[in-house]
Amino acid sequence: MKRVVIALALLLAPLIAGAESDAPAAAATPAADSAKLDPFTGADPAAGASKAAVCYACHGPGGNGGVNPAWPKLAGQHSAYIVEQLNEFKSGQRKVAVMMGQAATLSDDDMHNLAAYFAAQKPVPGVASKDAVAVAEKLYRAGDAERGLPACAACHGPTGAGNAAAQFPRLGGQNTAYAAAELNDYKTGERGAQGKGQIMATIAAKLSDAEIQALSSYISGLQ
Repeated sequence: MKRVVIALALLLAPLIAGAESDAPAAAATPAADSAKLDPFTGADPAAGASKAAVCYACHGPGGNGGVNPAWPKLAGQHSAYIVEQLNEFKSGQRKVAVMMGQAATLSDDDMHNLAAYFAAQKPVPGVASKDAVAVAEKLYRAGDAERGLPACAACHGPTGAGNAAAQFPRLGGQNTAYAAAELNDYKTGERGAQGKGQIMATIAAKLSDAEIQALSSYISGLQ
C-alpha cells in the first residue's frame, strides 16, 4: 500500500508543480491588460478604435486632420479633455450642430473609449508662417504684462503639449483655421461662459484680430 501511495505522489508531483507555475502567469494577465488602459479615463483605446471610423470623415485618419482645416485635429489630445468636450456637446453647453448630433448617440463608455483612442495617436505638426512667429512667439512664451495677458505656455506648455492632469488642452500642431475660429468664439463670448473657458474668454478679449491669426499659425507649428 505504501508503495502505491509513493508511486502516486511521484506521478502527481509534476502536475502540481506545473499548476503552481501557471498561477502567477494567470494572475499577471489582468495587470498586463490594465497597462494598456488610458491613465486618465481608465478606458480602452482598442475599444475606441472600433468606433472611430465615423470620426475620420471630419477629423482624418487617426485624428490628424481631414480635408477641412476648420475641423480640429484630435490626435494626441488629452483624453479627459476630449470627454469633457463631448459631454458639453451632448448637453448643449457647447453648441456645434454637427458635434451635438454625433455626441447625442454616444454612451459614457463610448466617449471614454474614443477619447482614449485619439489620445494614444501620434499628432502630426503643421507649419507656422514666418510672419506669425515674429508676432506670436513673445505672446505665447511671455505674454504681455502691460495688457494683463499671461503667457500661453503657462497653461499649454512650451511645446503646446498642454496639461493633461489640469485638462488644459494640447495646442501644438492644431489646424490654424480651427484655432483662430475658437479664439474668435472666446473673444465674442460664443464660447467660454463657464469654467476654465472663462479664462480663455478673458484672454481672447484682449487680443487683436492680427494677434489671433498669428498665434493660431504659431501653435500649428509647435511640437
